[in-house]
Amino acid sequence: MSSNRREFLRNVAVGAAGLTVGGAASGFSAKSYSRIVGANDRLNVALIGCGRRVSAYYNTLKDKNSNVDVAYICDVMKKQREKVGKDLAGSISGKASLTIDIREVLADKRVDAIFNATPDHWHAPGTWLAMQADKHVYIEKPCSHNPREGELLVAFQKKYGKVIQMGAQQRSDRNSQEIIAEIHHGAIGEVYKAVAFYTNARGESPVQKKATVPEGLDWELWQGPAPHQEYMDNIWDYNWHWYGWKWGTAETGNNATHELDVARWALQVNYPEQVDVEAAKRHFIKDGWEMYDTMDATFRFPGNKIIKWDGKSRNGHKTYGSDRGTIIYGSEGTVFVNREGYSLFDRSGKKLKDSKPAGTEAGTALGGGGDMTDAHIANFFNVIRGKETKLNCPIEEGAISQMMCHYANISYRINKPFKIDTETGLILDTDGMKLWNREYEKGWEPKI
Repeated sequence: MSSNRREFLRNVAVGAAGLTVGGAASGFSAKSYSRIVGANDRLNVALIGCGRRVSAYYNTLKDKNSNVDVAYICDVMKKQREKVGKDLAGSISGKASLTIDIREVLADKRVDAIFNATPDHWHAPGTWLAMQADKHVYIEKPCSHNPREGELLVAFQKKYGKVIQMGAQQRSDRNSQEIIAEIHHGAIGEVYKAVAFYTNARGESPVQKKATVPEGLDWELWQGPAPHQEYMDNIWDYNWHWYGWKWGTAETGNNATHELDVARWALQVNYPEQVDVEAAKRHFIKDGWEMYDTMDATFRFPGNKIIKWDGKSRNGHKTYGSDRGTIIYGSEGTVFVNREGYSLFDRSGKKLKDSKPAGTEAGTALGGGGDMTDAHIANFFNVIRGKETKLNCPIEEGAISQMMCHYANISYRINKPFKIDTETGLILDTDGMKLWNREYEKGWEPKI
């Protein structure tokens, strides 16, 4: 480990022994939180990662009722952090400093919480470093790059007792909460299956080639915990999603997280007992996209329950009448739910109830944002302050939904189905377990 890395870890090390946690993050008392955020409940927050997703936070940050100061705007690309600085100038509270390095943010004891909207390979490392530095974290999906990181995030949360909310924002949607509660109370009888889906018409991706690092980009810091390599054209700005497994988690990690989380929520299941996947690259065969762009996955759970994932990244046909959503089947009826509301049907297919509120949450638009995100952030803030006792998607819940995405990706990569220990979540396949963890750049290995 480099001397500057050791110095950084010494600087951000904190003694969390004085905080009492009753298991999950929701176990904090209001009294404990008052010692963290101060008498006026004002929070100092930092934005880490200023790409497409960061604008989804603007509404909440500008809202005076949020009672937050923005202390830092951090990104490894100069033009991105400067853009966000201009976007928010004059409309937020706090004197936000623009910085290139997350370590500067984490070393500042005034910062209470961070929004982690970095690329996938930075999500878990940035979050556990923040916990070690005594920060709460709103972590975007995917919360982890691989199964081991999901385990680690839960372990770090239990050790440091911080509030960690995963950005599965549909959990904060009142309509989704309403219909899921009705399902749990028997509205469609015994639920047995859910079909989660996503449809997009993404175009071609350039074939990678060696190139000069773009002006203003710290390429070494962008790579951070991932094994480092020389710069290739068009990597850093979104297409890293499709250029190999060093950084991204493919479309399943990118988008299936949301709908699989809703499906699991509705069926009240945790780890599956088996996963089986058919996936391949079906479009623009000679372009630079290195992963599958089409996937059909089946997850089998105890109690004869099934969740299917139908993911089409580059075929825009709306098979189910929408670009994304979840269909839940029960012995006495069916529910269709997405970000625009829900429909409840009886067993004959007759519509019994329709709820289509004027929601603003984006579907497949890059970055997204809207009323669900606003509500999810408000829940995060309120739990930090002790005004609410339960996170809508605490990390121990989000990590299980994320694990389903990892199972699907691993099944695709080893080209076979496998069984899973439903108690521990471990893969009962030697080849599958070889992909449980990842290689880290020297000095960035997690330590707990």
